[in-house]
Amino acid sequence: MGKPTVHDIAKEAGVSLATVDRVLNARAGVRARTVERVNTAIRKLGYVRDLSAANLARRREYRYVFVLPEGAGQFIASLKSAIAEAHRVSAIDRTSLQVMTVPPNDPHAIARCLSGLDPADVDGVAITAPETPQLRDAIARLKSDGIAVVALVSGLPNSGCDHFVGINNLAAGRTAGELMGRFAGTRAGRILVVASSMQARDSLERRLGFDQVMAERFPGLHVLPSLETYDDADRTDQILRTALAADDQICGVYILGAGVQKVVEALVQAGRLDRLTVLAHELTPYARQALSDGHLDAVISQDVGHVVRSALRVLRAKTDGLSTIPSQERIRIEIMMKENMP
Repeated sequence: MGKPTVHDIAKEAGVSLATVDRVLNARAGVRARTVERVNTAIRKLGYVRDLSAANLARRREYRYVFVLPEGAGQFIASLKSAIAEAHRVSAIDRTSLQVMTVPPNDPHAIARCLSGLDPADVDGVAITAPETPQLRDAIARLKSDGIAVVALVSGLPNSGCDHFVGINNLAAGRTAGELMGRFAGTRAGRILVVASSMQARDSLERRLGFDQVMAERFPGLHVLPSLETYDDADRTDQILRTALAADDQICGVYILGAGVQKVVEALVQAGRLDRLTVLAHELTPYARQALSDGHLDAVISQDVGHVVRSALRVLRAKTDGLSTIPSQERIRIEIMMKENMP
């Protein structure tokens, strides 16, 4: 016997095709007892609805918005490129994608952007932004309007998002700690930690994981307080020069997030790279070149194409009221070195 159809359901339940259609699409006007008969027939026959065909038949279009921080950083550029690639493919599936950029350190501007989204025009949002009270309130409004929301790359655990898409950043930080400790060997020294901003959840979690491993396994290496650059080139150069000049026991630098280029350039200018182990995140074009040049020892990365495709699958599942496949949406941590770059 082939796969059961709506005709089989109608026959089993003793109702018309129109009634089956109304029940499948949760339309009003069907008595509760009739709905139960149809659902019983669906369960008995093992009917699985082909949502793609159903959406095509009723010309359903999925509309999703990616909200990303402003700036010319290469990691965000790579995310945009992956979204553009996904857009070309998803057009076949009647899915439209839009990218909106917001000031990364202005929570009120981010909230205004989200509040401007019309639930009549948007089915879901994927967002990369620091978690603030303003953002939590804005996400709550989106959810109350029936819009699915996923956090992208950096988690928003207290915001009520439907899902987080990205690597386990605590584990990524622990991975960096293990690499730093092994590369530094038995030396005693101090580790400089540099971040764009410690308001970002991914940076906080990476720092926590890094500290855990260093304390557990490499007590001879002392991790210094995080230096925040706010993606300002002059500030980055100044604080790194000051830190390196004041402490000749610094033997490693851990770059938590974006801004790798500015940090590495400052380290080159300081003339200390030959005495440092330098770790970073995300295999951007600059990070790839820095690995090749020996300016970075390793990069802890994630496949941005997988991140974007996963976000779209999760948003579509939430839109359709379906569950996701956890193994399919698990983003792997990748360790890239000069010797294994693709």
